[in-house]
Amino acid sequence: RYFLVGSNPAETKYRVLKIDRTEPKDLVIIDDKHVYTQQEVRELLGRLDLGNRTKMGQKGSSGLSRAVSAFGIVGFVRFLEGYYIVLITKRRKMADIGGHAIYKIEDTNMIYIPNDSVRVSHPDEARYLRIFQNVDLSSNFYFSYSYDLSHSLQYNLTVLRMPLEILKTETTQTRQESFDIFEDEGLSTQGGSGVFGICSKPYKKYVWNAKLLEAVRSAVHRDWLLYIIHGFCGQSKLLIYGRPIYVTLIARRSSKFAGTRFLKRGANCEGDVANEVETEQILYDASVMSFSAGSYSSYVQVRGSVPLYWSQDISTMMPKPPITLDQADPYAHVAALHFDQMLQRFGSPIIILNLVKEREKRKHERILSEELVAAVTYLNQFLPPEHAIIYIPWDMAKYTKSKLCNVLDRLNVIAESVVKKTGFFVNRPDSYCSILRPDEKWNELGGCVVSTGRLQTGVLRTNCVDCLDRTNTAQFMVGKCALAYQLYSLGLIDKPNLQFDTDAVRLFEELYEDHGDTLSLQYGGSQLVHRVKTYRKIAPWTQHSKDIMQTLSRYYSNAFSDADRQDSINLFLGVFKPAEGKPHLWELPTDFYLHHKNTLSLSQTRQSYTYWWTTGVLKHLPLPFDEVTCAENRRKLTVKKFHKYEEEIDIHNEFFRPYELSSFDETFCLAMTNSTRDFMPKNVGIDPSPFTVRKPDETGKSVLGNKNNREETVLQRKTAASAPPPPSEEAVSSSSEDDSGTDKEDEGAVSQRSTPVKVTDTGDNTKITENVVQATKDVYGVNLSDIPSEDDLAIYARFVQLGQSQHKQDKGSQQFCSKCPLDKVINLIPISSFSQDNIYEVQPPRADRKSIEIFHAHIQAGRGNMQPLGRDDFLMYREYIRNRYM
Repeated sequence: RYFLVGSNPAETKYRVLKIDRTEPKDLVIIDDKHVYTQQEVRELLGRLDLGNRTKMGQKGSSGLSRAVSAFGIVGFVRFLEGYYIVLITKRRKMADIGGHAIYKIEDTNMIYIPNDSVRVSHPDEARYLRIFQNVDLSSNFYFSYSYDLSHSLQYNLTVLRMPLEILKTETTQTRQESFDIFEDEGLSTQGGSGVFGICSKPYKKYVWNAKLLEAVRSAVHRDWLLYIIHGFCGQSKLLIYGRPIYVTLIARRSSKFAGTRFLKRGANCEGDVANEVETEQILYDASVMSFSAGSYSSYVQVRGSVPLYWSQDISTMMPKPPITLDQADPYAHVAALHFDQMLQRFGSPIIILNLVKEREKRKHERILSEELVAAVTYLNQFLPPEHAIIYIPWDMAKYTKSKLCNVLDRLNVIAESVVKKTGFFVNRPDSYCSILRPDEKWNELGGCVVSTGRLQTGVLRTNCVDCLDRTNTAQFMVGKCALAYQLYSLGLIDKPNLQFDTDAVRLFEELYEDHGDTLSLQYGGSQLVHRVKTYRKIAPWTQHSKDIMQTLSRYYSNAFSDADRQDSINLFLGVFKPAEGKPHLWELPTDFYLHHKNTLSLSQTRQSYTYWWTTGVLKHLPLPFDEVTCAENRRKLTVKKFHKYEEEIDIHNEFFRPYELSSFDETFCLAMTNSTRDFMPKNVGIDPSPFTVRKPDETGKSVLGNKNNREETVLQRKTAASAPPPPSEEAVSSSSEDDSGTDKEDEGAVSQRSTPVKVTDTGDNTKITENVVQATKDVYGVNLSDIPSEDDLAIYARFVQLGQSQHKQDKGSQQFCSKCPLDKVINLIPISSFSQDNIYEVQPPRADRKSIEIFHAHIQAGRGNMQPLGRDDFLMYREYIRNRYM
């Protein structure tokens, strides 16, 4: 047998799973549902060790040995022989949201469960195992023990605000379903000391190990089930005058109709589209950790292939295979299913930003635009006008090649209109500063305003052909616009507007480029070809050679390795299940029948051509149906009652771990990008605000690159400031098949940076000592004169007299000193709530009687004089001991 022993982070509570190894092809798992203490689990393992020794009393032949230590179970999988268990053996902390850690899987281990004595070998088992392991679980798979990564922050925090009456009724139902007689022990005797906790079912679309956990979901306790997502997770720290603001980007890749670039296009028969990724940017003040007391904001947008039946034939070995529509869909059946899913999850309005080409010499991308327009027009006939799907076509490639149009300016206009329609989520009411300094853009903001803050209603859905390069830049611009509103809502900036070349936008741009590179590697096989700098036309000339290399890498991956990757994804996600007597995975000519279920069996229910949405969705719009309190959604929730002293709900104990010896390597393992360290210039006198516009080369990274030679750094900044502006590019490189077309234009001159010249020479260091001394202007930002002018001295003298007159003020008569020349001219009135307010005397605030008694008791305890304990103290201590050790 295998015994899996799982514990909570404090290692005070344990659960045990027993896995039978005598069954050659079946999975037999026994979970006794009992929660063990540390002492109990040691005794249990000791008895198992003693009872399984070959000879009684012989220590050398131990019957119990540790096979592996792991951080979680990915799942159980079976090919043609017995089951394997997949365990997470290494992890790395990637982000922190409200004290909930998000980890990236670094390494896994697959262990074959049946004993060698009962193993029935199969010749193709090793090949299936190799294909399964082609899905690299150490590459961009994420999990969290306490935060639901498959749902948005808005959903997770909305569920927490469910009325208490509903929770009490749900608790009585769930307690009857559970047969753990020890789980709720001691709760009923404590009266009002219970705390309710809610656990929602994960959103299956974004869970990648749902099929792997299917075999054990009903047999084990829910604490064993660890759901993982695939995509991207990154976090950076924005320091605003020392106040830490965490900017987090989470991308969830859909596990439905998942695959590689040319092999998965369009949509399947259930409305799931290829390369569908939900990107959420979360902003919160890290100085306050809890969800209830902290300030949290999020904005969600989606990318995905055009929801039609279309594909590209790659057998021709062309860089840009022709686009073909596979099935006629006059009633937009597949588009209706797709937008119905979006209405349920995001509400209305759904905004489509279509970036594919509108004008081409040879009809290529325009085929998709024409079909999408027809589908949206048809579906909008039956929706109420206020909830209609909004369609925005914009030929981004054409505008990029135009010398007269700035692509990002036009995208910024689109982004402003989109964010105004959808709004964003924030968990606190509008701050008082927005009432004091009202902004007209803020008053026009859409979404849903509730008593606890704002909700995002609706979503932007961006697509081009591949949903990679153009889509990432468009999403960055929309995210940048939403970031400004998020910062404004938290009272951190005075206007909802962010400029390029500020530390905040540079940090956000780097986060988005990492996000785009990761998603592009997963779907297209290479990193981004065109970046934000490319569309700003400030990319260095070396970027064009990198673009060409990324294009070649993408073409190679699509032509030679995508088929193997697609087989691995189909096996990992359970789309294909090996079985005796069936063709093997590598023998199938196509996987079309695996992803389109209607080709194998006819559906019993047919969707209406006019009422194409799910029943009940329209009634709650613009709010998303998934977040509405109704009976159907309550069935997705599991409610549990905790004791208020339980460590499981104590976020302070969970995060700071006062019960264990901390290691610096583990405590500071999250090395996130920092706006002050990585982007702010390192010389004194520079405005430390992350919202100040910097010069193009004036970043922390460029300055730090040559930190050994300070004079060289100064010269670099001088050269960058005095150099003429680089010539603008007439055309962005069109080497990518994502942005390339048949109507290519000649490339113009590439932008070049002036190369700084080094003043120091290793052979003669003594001659340049005078150049090392920096000018006052470079250090402080102003030129200091040797002798102040008479006007400046007079102003300073008046300032000194002003201060003296305030300090010598007679408190009784409120008259100034008779010697003061400013008598009866200036009357300074204190504006503070203190009775006396100046730099020398301040009246201290008054403390109430109870606070003074607690302070005196604290002082006496330090001297050894202990106060007698009351009844409440004894009860609290007894509860602590019972929950901790018993």
